[in-house]
Amino acid sequence: MSKKPSIPKGTRDFGPKQMVRRNYIFSNIKETFQKFGYLPLETPTMENLSTLTGKYGDEGDQLLFKVLNSGDFLSKRGKTLVGEQELEKGYKHVTPIISEKGLRYDLTVPFARYVVMNRNDISFPFKRYQIQPVWRADRPQRGRYREFYQCDADVVGTKSLICEAEIVLMITEVFGKLGIEDYSIKINNRKILSGITEVIGAKGHETDLCVAIDKLDKIGEDKVLEELTEKGFSDEAIENLRPILHPSGSSKERLARMEEFLTSSETGLKGIEETRKVYDYVAGFGLENAKLEFDMTLARGLNYYTGAIFEVKVNNVSIGSVSGGGRYDDLTGVFGLPDVPGVGFSFGVDRIYDVMEELELFPEQHQDSTKVMICNFDEESERYSLKVLSSLRQANINAEIYPDQAKMKKQMTFANNKEIPFVLMVGSQEMASGKLTLKDMKSGEQEGLSVEELIEKLK
Repeated sequence: MSKKPSIPKGTRDFGPKQMVRRNYIFSNIKETFQKFGYLPLETPTMENLSTLTGKYGDEGDQLLFKVLNSGDFLSKRGKTLVGEQELEKGYKHVTPIISEKGLRYDLTVPFARYVVMNRNDISFPFKRYQIQPVWRADRPQRGRYREFYQCDADVVGTKSLICEAEIVLMITEVFGKLGIEDYSIKINNRKILSGITEVIGAKGHETDLCVAIDKLDKIGEDKVLEELTEKGFSDEAIENLRPILHPSGSSKERLARMEEFLTSSETGLKGIEETRKVYDYVAGFGLENAKLEFDMTLARGLNYYTGAIFEVKVNNVSIGSVSGGGRYDDLTGVFGLPDVPGVGFSFGVDRIYDVMEELELFPEQHQDSTKVMICNFDEESERYSLKVLSSLRQANINAEIYPDQAKMKKQMTFANNKEIPFVLMVGSQEMASGKLTLKDMKSGEQEGLSVEELIEKLK
């Protein structure tokens, strides 16, 4: 008895309707990236584990999908590589023995690896965009998948904060094209977070603070503080931290309060200065009503960020953040090429899709869909229709003919199910007059048109 087919948890199939909508999102994002001077790039699905591990923190490393070595990976030349002694040492010891590769966790680390390997062929500053799937061994839930697409835009080779301001501009432009209006672009700076650890008396625990605070929205203040206690934060440090966990007021007021809080931290004050500079550049671009919100609790748990960090949240929907990123001024250093500053961000297409579906923002029809279907009645009309079909396609109109000579009801049902907006009927009367009957499937209205008139209308 054959086994019923299934797909792994956290992955999905996308039918034609979903793909049309996804491509609508992709095309708007790609168009914006290109408008701002970014060039396309792709990297392999698999990377060496040595490339991936250690870049995302301990929690990120645990979410890496490892690929088993091919063949008999448990033994080599008759010798068992993994015995009880190896297993007792834990997965960190066993993994390098049985697995050398992993599925990419994000697009930023592979990009840094690419920059290092191709540094002699790259003109800096180098702008690239990349639209590919990534994989994380996470617990699947709505808005969180094990396989999902990222749309990244990064620039390396410059420390200019103009790049951060342009990230705000690109986010604003993409959301405007997609019809998403109620959202917030949250901004913080890792230097501010480092300054906070200095001021509260927990210097050297920057990573622990970022990892814990990054969960504030998910697990709440008490759990975050409990985690920090477990990480070695003193009671005094935690009490000093409490006042900044509830940001209020305008961004300008929050920045002023944080500046006062960080008076004794040179690093923290540098972060305040950089954040204000981003605001100045955004204003200099003439962006009115920028939805940029300073949030000192924004952390983004990834280890490689060094400066500005971003996260975009759409308000009044069930999905969390839909975009994020930040500055990483030494990510290439781990691959042997220090001092190559970079900054970038990523759109989460799968989450944006869920948001647009929830808000009913997708257009009814899109250019990827069939615009007109020609009915097929008999051999004579079929021959005539093939010439009409060729003319429509030459005019770049998406068109098809029903492949079989079937009853009208069946053909109309097919067109309805496929949501084709127009149906063209070519019978003996139409062939004799040269006026083909075009039916609007939504209104039910019909009109007789010549091929030239038909093309003009459908364009």
